[in-house]
Amino acid sequence: MIKVHHLENSRSQRVLWLLEELELDYELVVYQRDPVTMRAPDTLRQVHPLGKSPIVEDGDDIIAESGPIIEYLTERYDTGHTLTPAPGTSAFRDCRYWLHYAEGSAMPPLVMTLIFSRLDKKPVPLILRPAGKMLADGITRTYLKPDIQNHLDFWERSLATTGYFAGNRLSVADIQMSFPVLAAASRIGISGRPALSQWITWLRSRPAWQRAVEKGGPFAY
Repeated sequence: MIKVHHLENSRSQRVLWLLEELELDYELVVYQRDPVTMRAPDTLRQVHPLGKSPIVEDGDDIIAESGPIIEYLTERYDTGHTLTPAPGTSAFRDCRYWLHYAEGSAMPPLVMTLIFSRLDKKPVPLILRPAGKMLADGITRTYLKPDIQNHLDFWERSLATTGYFAGNRLSVADIQMSFPVLAAASRIGISGRPALSQWITWLRSRPAWQRAVEKGGPFAY
């Protein structure tokens, strides 16, 4: 049986959503973050040297990173191409783009906003926290927020035609993009972007998404 090593409040939520959409049975192993550092526990290193989630075990195969996991699961189990557009089509090329874009371009500034938001909290020494907050506020205001707003505009335009990231139906592009979209909506906001707002409402209404959240736990983006 497929085993998913799932870290609370992490991008592995996407893997659970994918498995629920494919209606596959899986075993869920849940890990809790350190309450101070917010890092994953060292026990994840026993599964993969980097100790990061998501990690999927399927027989003798151990697959890490969201993109490769999604590609592996769909290539092996989505034989009817219910979540992947037909190869050679523009929807297929778009889908492959979003699979790489989500982690390569969208997530770095979002991760940086999260890191900078903690510069006035433990484990940063108390004496350094005021300076840390000033630094974080300056970088976030002048660099990170404008960059993320640019991404948000890009997503809004991309969703405006069909309501999906690739083609005219749910695909793994939507699944992969779910975390950056929800993280940006939580940390920056999506005011004035109706296509993004509608997409989030659609996502949260899907029974497979709801089952994934129920099993994986509530999210704080």
